[in-house]
Amino acid sequence: MASSTVMNLLYSPYIPVFIEPKFRVPSRRRIRVSSSASFGTNGDIRVRESVIEFGIDGGNGKWGSKLKKKEVPKQLEVLWDDGYGSVTVKDYFEGAKDMIHNDGGPPRWFCPVDCGRPLNGSPLLLYLPGIDGVGLGLCLHHKSLGRVFEVRCLHIPVYDRTPFGELVRLVEHTVRVEHTLYPDRPIYLVGDSFGGCLALVVAARNPSIDLVLILVNPATSFAKSQFQLLFPLLEVVPDEFHVAISYLLSFVMADPIRMAMVNIDKGLPLPKILEQLSANLNYLLPRILDLADIVPKETLLWKLKMLKLAASSANFRLHFVKAEVLVLCSGKDNMLPSSFEAQCLGKSLQNCEVRYFRDNGHALLLEDGMHLLSVIKGTGKYRSSRRHDHISDYIPPSLTELKVQQEQGFGLRLATSPVMFSTLENGNIVRGLAGVPNEGPILFVGNHMLLGLELTSLVEEFGRVKKIMIRGMAHPVLFTVDSRFSLDNNSTIDKVRQFGSVPVTPRNLFRLLSSDSFTLLYPGGVREALHRKGEEYKLFWPDQPEFVRMAAQFGATIVPFGVVGEDDVAQYVLDYNDQMKIPIVKDFIKLMNHYATRVRGDEEGEVSEQDIYMPGIIPKIPGRFYYLFGKPIETKGQKALLTDKERANELYAHIKSDVEKILSYLKEKREEDLYRGILERTLYRAFSAPTCDVPTFEP
Repeated sequence: MASSTVMNLLYSPYIPVFIEPKFRVPSRRRIRVSSSASFGTNGDIRVRESVIEFGIDGGNGKWGSKLKKKEVPKQLEVLWDDGYGSVTVKDYFEGAKDMIHNDGGPPRWFCPVDCGRPLNGSPLLLYLPGIDGVGLGLCLHHKSLGRVFEVRCLHIPVYDRTPFGELVRLVEHTVRVEHTLYPDRPIYLVGDSFGGCLALVVAARNPSIDLVLILVNPATSFAKSQFQLLFPLLEVVPDEFHVAISYLLSFVMADPIRMAMVNIDKGLPLPKILEQLSANLNYLLPRILDLADIVPKETLLWKLKMLKLAASSANFRLHFVKAEVLVLCSGKDNMLPSSFEAQCLGKSLQNCEVRYFRDNGHALLLEDGMHLLSVIKGTGKYRSSRRHDHISDYIPPSLTELKVQQEQGFGLRLATSPVMFSTLENGNIVRGLAGVPNEGPILFVGNHMLLGLELTSLVEEFGRVKKIMIRGMAHPVLFTVDSRFSLDNNSTIDKVRQFGSVPVTPRNLFRLLSSDSFTLLYPGGVREALHRKGEEYKLFWPDQPEFVRMAAQFGATIVPFGVVGEDDVAQYVLDYNDQMKIPIVKDFIKLMNHYATRVRGDEEGEVSEQDIYMPGIIPKIPGRFYYLFGKPIETKGQKALLTDKERANELYAHIKSDVEKILSYLKEKREEDLYRGILERTLYRAFSAPTCDVPTFEP
């Protein structure tokens, strides 16, 4: 068996048996594990000793048989390696081929080697496969999920004929045992197609257990699909033609091109991408014939009949499901009407959200563009206790997430060519982030541009240059908005959550600073981000020094900063005042804000005008964004700020004045930038290296 597949963790349908491996073998080595379990007449379990053959580089140039036990980290580092792209669909077919040979015995759980050891206190994740039953559908995501989940996958042998009811009891037994052992931790059920029906039935039968269901193109819509036409065809087709049916079925289930794109760097030149894509397809397409071995004719007939029963059972019990549910549906699912079914489930289930993947096929988890952990984070579904905690359940962005963000934000970054300046301790302004401290707690305080356009480049630059992830204090509406029927798998709201933003509350600011975080605060809030005509770069800060005393309590360093450039990229057409003069629009804005969480509702003046609306703007020929981080202000040792209100007010006024001076400085100095216009920058890139920094004014 391929080492990247399983460690051979056997479970009986009734009594779970865990075989603890003594060695971890690198995935590039091959490992053959044979083990069996038998049951005595009195119900006791007898496990034969496993035979393991392997070769390991002991590190001293010799072959050894032991690996040093790695300590489990307490938390993940910023931009941790999630391993995405190191495993492809090739590994799925190779692993499946190994598992189906001489595969007897009942359905069982296994723990993938690639998952490694999770963080302490990680919740349990049970993967329930589709009709293939192999249990390797998560292979592209093992390394990322294994860092924050205890992952177990259900394997249903090819020639096993365990009925649906027994499979339900197997999963249910495991769920109940784990809930008894750890009653305060949630249990995640990731149900893929047929597995989605299985997950729903288990959840309906156990409403008192804290479950989180992630349903990937669930087969609850089986009765509405054209897939049932396979029944009469399979019964009459000769066995020698089953390979052809399997080949056609594989193209219905998945998009080969998206499967082949998994390990290709999208930043490469187009000819190189096409070359790698061709090589991957040449390897992948012949392997699709292996589907006939993974799901032979008799097995396919059995599982289609069981799938019909599973879909019926799940639909009958939908109103009993109390668990959190996240439905992931594909826009190009040629096997099931998943998009329509996701909307139906969103309306039928009590606590359900939907995410739509427009360009993916039925085998969503094996295709490019799907990062399951990122989706779980972005929807706020990851938690290690009964309720999601924005601080303790925080998972830092991985290398893949930053890379995807950079690819998606490439257009804005190319159009605005952001320039970062910072201030050294001696007061000198330099290009880059050298003047920003590297150790927290740090509190960044600055101005919001229109619609928060400055956020993407700011977060990316700190991640790329300093390996620091800034955690923003965001409006609570971004965490409470009803996104049940979101048709965008990459919504702005999901990105805000994915990169660690938290609702702006005094308690959350307290907890972030107490954990030495790099925290981003906009005192002007929505009033600055959704300002009116002619109010570019105007600060709308409250009168009270709401953040100064908090920073002083933890000795945090306050870094004032300013950003200009919105007037170079957009022109206001309809602002809040204009829209409130239109009756229909006015009623919509009032209704929307009636249910939104109010921030600074107890303040007076303009700062209290925190209504949310969508400004009417038209784009301009893009100019450039300029950032300047002012001289850091130390509060360490200034405990007097906690009790001396006058001194705290003075520091607050000083910080606000610094931000205003920064804005004035940038607006004046940008006039000296010979490359402020996009045409000049484009010509510079055409004659220079495309990735080089475009020059700007001298500070």
